[in-house]
Amino acid sequence: MASLTQISITSRRVIRYGIYIIILIVIGRFVFNIGATVYRRLVPPPKPKPTTAFGKLPKLPFPQKPNPTINYALELPEGKLPEIAELTEIYTMPPFVTNIKALEDANEKANSLGFKTEGKRVVESIPNVYIFEKGSLPSKLTLNIITGIFSMSYNIEEDPLILQGVPPAPEEGTQTARDLLRNAKLLAEDLKESPFTHQFLRYEATNFNSVSSLSESNLIKINLFRKGYGINDSIQSVTPDMPEANVWFIISGGRGGQIIIGEYHYFPLDATKFSTYPLKKSDQAFEELKNGKGFIANLGDNKDSATIRKVYLAYYDAGQYQEYYQPVVVFEGDNNFFAYVPAVTDEFYGK
Repeated sequence: MASLTQISITSRRVIRYGIYIIILIVIGRFVFNIGATVYRRLVPPPKPKPTTAFGKLPKLPFPQKPNPTINYALELPEGKLPEIAELTEIYTMPPFVTNIKALEDANEKANSLGFKTEGKRVVESIPNVYIFEKGSLPSKLTLNIITGIFSMSYNIEEDPLILQGVPPAPEEGTQTARDLLRNAKLLAEDLKESPFTHQFLRYEATNFNSVSSLSESNLIKINLFRKGYGINDSIQSVTPDMPEANVWFIISGGRGGQIIIGEYHYFPLDATKFSTYPLKKSDQAFEELKNGKGFIANLGDNKDSATIRKVYLAYYDAGQYQEYYQPVVVFEGDNNFFAYVPAVTDEFYGK
């Protein structure tokens, strides 16, 4: 039988060797982590390659208008052009399918938007566009019964009482706009929690004038943009008429905050069908802009010069059907200046 002295000696040895083992494990992990970090820096993982499954892409459908000659000055927070992603996703946009119940569905949609269900063709030669009226109010809905795009108009001169009162605050107005679309089953998933902007307006002498506060206004304009896509859903959208969205509404202060004017130019995309494509560097995009190869979406209050304050990647939401949802490099500047250059490298654009 072991004596107490032998047991004590054995226990101390076990504890000592156990401490040695723990120390070795800690040191080993520390050395391994340092080695792994150094290895990753010296031998970075291979960059993902673009899949380019759609082949050559169609050119972006920029509106056809002449670009003025502009002198550009860069005033960027970083002091230089930023680095943008080397590749990003391109998404398909499914085409519209004609429906024998298109007119019936359009009547239901008009009713959901608050209009009468007896629509009339705008022009006989344009069979898909109908006008719906709103009873006693001077309001009209112009609706394409195939694509679903629509515009709402209101004759304020015939009903100036619609301007009485203060319009809703931006958050409330945004909810009102989304509720209208939801009732008509037009609130797409990528509009439900998407970015929005607002503009306070005052209507006077047949003009819509921008004002700085809600208390000065008698109307508020709400712009609903599509949610972000691409890298971590972080790439936002821009439109041909920035800073105006393709989906926007003007809400009055009269009659409890009523939507009186609006545009809905929304075309769905399929986020499950995409392919990645390589992108231009920002300095190449800027050279193309200076050489007149970009699209000036909004010259703003500028004449022959523009100061660029922000350069970033965005998706171009054309407000019309396009086969693919594609990115652009955006040059945003003072006085609402917006210009775009196609972001995908040139070899992947068709003629």
